[in-house]
Amino acid sequence: MKGRLMLILGAVLAGVFALAALVSLVWVPVPVEQLAVASKLKPIGTPGFALGTDHFGRDMLSMLMVGARTSIAVAILAVGIGMGFGVPLGLLAAARRGSLVDEVVMRGNDLVFAFPSLVIAILITAVFGPSATNAIIAIGIFNIPVFARVTRGGALSLWTLDYIRAAEVAGKGRARISLEHILPNIANLLIVQGTIQFSLGILAEAGLSYVGLGAQPPIPSWGRMLAEAQTMITMAPHMAILPGLAIVLTVLGLNLMGDGLRDLLDPRLRRAR
Repeated sequence: MKGRLMLILGAVLAGVFALAALVSLVWVPVPVEQLAVASKLKPIGTPGFALGTDHFGRDMLSMLMVGARTSIAVAILAVGIGMGFGVPLGLLAAARRGSLVDEVVMRGNDLVFAFPSLVIAILITAVFGPSATNAIIAIGIFNIPVFARVTRGGALSLWTLDYIRAAEVAGKGRARISLEHILPNIANLLIVQGTIQFSLGILAEAGLSYVGLGAQPPIPSWGRMLAEAQTMITMAPHMAILPGLAIVLTVLGLNLMGDGLRDLLDPRLRRAR
């Protein structure tokens, strides 16, 4: 019951911002490129500007909606990169456990973990320049060893089971066993981990944008909105509060979803209840 409540609450919180991102594809109250210096720093509740305006007179509601689209898109693509490369590597390492292949995969994971995503982003942007695309690559590279480790750990616990040994005796190769028997049975682990990495991806994108390495103007980003609000915090606190609250609530919602999914999908927890 607790897991279901957490899942519902998390889905509602994250769903609000996901819906705002989808709506922003076709409509926003005021175009985010539209500047109105005469209307700058309007407070929340101003007629025509429900959530106020920033120091350039841009509508904060529109900025938050498009910023949600940016953050969610970056996080989804980064998680996709992590799963697309990490899951096959983890399955390969588990299938070849104890071999040179397993050792190379795991030491490669350690190498990537030695460099935080921010450092990887700095290296990438030093060569190719700051952009949302490079932020996606940087966060995605950091996600690869995460999914590789989770996949390998889950797969190793299955390779010793009787039905896997029966499949080997039946003549199935390791690749076929990994796809037909191992992967479906660790899907719950990957779903939960994907939800967690999604929330971390939003945080990472906000952090990279905050230091100028993420999405570049005129594309709004929650992290850059926070950076721009630093010098305006006393005159217009809503400029910092609104994007900060959006990040907190989205990440909280995704974490609650992850915990709820773990409680519902983990067979050990189900048996305990």
